Amino acid sequence: MTTLSAETAAHHEFVHLADRTPHVTVEELLAGFVPSPRFGDVSFDSYIPDPSQPSQAQAIERLRAFAASVNAGHAEGGFFSRLFGKKAADAPMGIYLDGGFGVGKTHLLASLFHACEGPKAFGTFVEYTNLVGALSFRKTVEALSSYKLVCIDEFELDDPGDTVLMSRLMRELADAGVKLAATSNTLPGSLGEGRFAAQDFKREIQTLSEQFAVHRIDGQDYRHRGLPTPPAPIEDSLLDAPEAHLHGAFGRVVALDDFDALLAHLTRVHPSRYRQLIEGVQGVVWRRVSTIEDDAVALRLVVLADRLYDLDVPVLASGVPFDRLFTEKMLNGGYMKKYYRAVSRLTAMARQGGEDS
Repeated sequence: MTTLSAETAAHHEFVHLADRTPHVTVEELLAGFVPSPRFGDVSFDSYIPDPSQPSQAQAIERLRAFAASVNAGHAEGGFFSRLFGKKAADAPMGIYLDGGFGVGKTHLLASLFHACEGPKAFGTFVEYTNLVGALSFRKTVEALSSYKLVCIDEFELDDPGDTVLMSRLMRELADAGVKLAATSNTLPGSLGEGRFAAQDFKREIQTLSEQFAVHRIDGQDYRHRGLPTPPAPIEDSLLDAPEAHLHGAFGRVVALDDFDALLAHLTRVHPSRYRQLIEGVQGVVWRRVSTIEDDAVALRLVVLADRLYDLDVPVLASGVPFDRLFTEKMLNGGYMKKYYRAVSRLTAMARQGGEDS
């Protein structure tokens, strides 16, 4: 690691994520299931629908009605009542917002969260699967069954294990009377297509799809534009004195890590703890970024990138540019949506980190 001078320390406090091993209680894990600061103050009123896309305004009205049903505490009879044909009294147990990237689904889901009374939870699909990994399936069900609302952002199924896991979790929460809300760019019945032998898990996928009433939100999907062009990485030798390249976007506490050491450390920290891993960090500097060739390692970095993006953390890096962070095979494989999102978000943070002071 780089040795930092006393003068450097006077301006920035440099820490190393590779030296952090956070210990997180169940209560702390659950307390983190809220919208990120980017969506901390959004509302239905702050969502500006595109007049040329009526489905966007319609989504607001449907979600307002759904929020009213959550706050009224209407019981719908649970999953099995729906499964055997008993009609729901008011609103469905769940609502599912389907639409492309950039149409405001997360804004709307966070607005629903803010409009509903608690107890409630908001997290990405990956955060819920990580929660099960950290607590166990039964303890996760016990923790969430008393909630009025569970919001799941970026719902997607990447493998058979996730399919079975989330099918069971959604069914048991619905049985307990928990209202469910989710966003995705894939219709519920098509989850998992192109990633694994989804036809072998039709029952589980059907179970998932039966939890939700689907609302399609139309609009331009920006994902078709392909990978964004990231700013050029800084020369590695310049990061021997990183403080000379930090500007106003970087706060006092900056995490400085050799990229390979960081990746190795991420394999030793459960992804459910990544939020605590970067707690207090106001900037990130990575030395010698290289192309990742292992999906397990890459997916952990995706989670870290999401948590950094949630906090709007600027990034400064040397090595390969972020559009070469993952191999071509990865970018055309089953996890491509996750990798494209990570590159897009890291590029946005790198642009912020490269701004002039």
